[in-house]
Amino acid sequence: MTFPATLVDLAGFIALLLWGTHMVQTGVQRAFGPRLKSILGHAMGDRFRAFLAGFGVTTLLQSSTATGLMVTGFAAEGLVDLVPALAAMLGANVGTTLIVQVFSLDIAALAPALVLVGVLMFRRDSSSQTHDLGRVMIGLGLMLLALHQLLDLLQDYEDAPSLRILLGSISTLPLLAVLIGAGLTWAAHSSVAVVLLIMSLAANGVVPPNSAFALVLGANLGTAINPLLEGASGADPAARRVPLGNLITRLAGIAIALVALQPIGRFMVTLQPDNALAVAYFHTLFNVATAALFFPVLGPLSRLLCRLLPDQAAADDPSRPRYLDPAARETPIVALGGAARETLRLADALETMLSGAREGLQSGDRRQMAETRRGDDVLDRLNLAIKSYLTSIDPDELGPHDHRRMNEILAFAMNLEQAGDVIDRQLLPHAAKRLKRGLALQPAQQDELLTLMDRLIANLRTAASLFMTEDPRAARLLADEKVVFRDAEANATQRHFGRLRTSSLITAQASALYLDLLRDMKQINSHIVAAAAYPVLERSGALLASRVAEGPA
Repeated sequence: MTFPATLVDLAGFIALLLWGTHMVQTGVQRAFGPRLKSILGHAMGDRFRAFLAGFGVTTLLQSSTATGLMVTGFAAEGLVDLVPALAAMLGANVGTTLIVQVFSLDIAALAPALVLVGVLMFRRDSSSQTHDLGRVMIGLGLMLLALHQLLDLLQDYEDAPSLRILLGSISTLPLLAVLIGAGLTWAAHSSVAVVLLIMSLAANGVVPPNSAFALVLGANLGTAINPLLEGASGADPAARRVPLGNLITRLAGIAIALVALQPIGRFMVTLQPDNALAVAYFHTLFNVATAALFFPVLGPLSRLLCRLLPDQAAADDPSRPRYLDPAARETPIVALGGAARETLRLADALETMLSGAREGLQSGDRRQMAETRRGDDVLDRLNLAIKSYLTSIDPDELGPHDHRRMNEILAFAMNLEQAGDVIDRQLLPHAAKRLKRGLALQPAQQDELLTLMDRLIANLRTAASLFMTEDPRAARLLADEKVVFRDAEANATQRHFGRLRTSSLITAQASALYLDLLRDMKQINSHIVAAAAYPVLERSGALLASRVAEGPA
């Protein structure tokens, strides 16, 4: 086989290794992502728990970059202190070395079985966790297969003069090896895949041990660059503190390791004669030693980062609270007024989502739908901020009226946030499914949907006004809209069934999608009515406990 063909094979197996790594990471994120993020967020109270949380989450995700982006987001939003965030990154750096240790074992024979089991699991219901875990199994199998093929390929060409010349230059220049390793990892977005590739090169004697160790140092540098570039694109310099702190710890550790590379190399070769295992051990030892070195000095490091990257006035972020004054919590009436003003911003954000969803239904613009879905993040963050603010008020300072008003604010915020969830998780995905599958709605169906969307927007504006005025007359009008919506859905459904009986142009998929959209809008309207009308009607005694008529069963 010619050398160009060999390079194609080498590139193909490396691509397969990267793709397997990607499948493992995405599979775990889809199966456990929200729970992992929740665990990570709740464990950031102190540096010890944060270190363990970073270690555990990264062990599952096998991506310190993904963990770094989550931690950076927590710190940028002010949800965690800087010291625990830096500790979580030290734990993440150690956690990402575990899969390298697993793959250093001779388990290549398991690759076909892993792929087979993964495919069987993957072909199950696409919404199930089994589907996502099947993706993980397939990824692990592909990684093992790619490593096995790389070992065979490199074994055949380990004495090729051109390959020796290509890699021989890094033997005498450890810094060059570090830069090459960093560049490969930055491009691949996976230190795991690059370290596994380095192990293959070392196992076949293509690179000497010290050069392999220098390449590993570069891989650790490259994986610290990605969060700095991807997680800190905002204008606030404070958002770059965590990734910059992680990069500083890596640079310091790499500088120390480069100075002592010769004695470290002799020690590692003596400890483990197998070059591939020596690379895996060095990777783990480097991250453990760096964590041990910097864990006691995270306080001074955080203060240095705060001086290097001071806070600055934030831009107009729609998800950032404006009226939740911490000092006002000492005066409940003022605090409740500020919370009510902040809650009205939820109505504005939901109206923006409804308007965007309407435009998406009308125009079929996928970009418009994707932009609209981001509005749910604004609702989630504002709702969380409002709940945290109100629950921090001393209940002993609140009178009966204050308690009632606080509960109304919480109910209004919760219902609007849930309405946003319906738009984000049901209505827009259904609309996107129509575009993806090329399903066409009849003009009459399109007009009915747009009319209902206009009615939703009008009801939301009524709810926002009612939330401030608490007028029982407006509450009755808004509550009647639930009946109107229920009747509109029932009539539209009957007309749709009539069209199905007389027309063969409506497919079963288009029919089911139209009915799903009707139900989604009805559910959104229910949350809007419950947000503002029900509390007022209940207080005035005009709300029945049940719609079921009294009488004998």
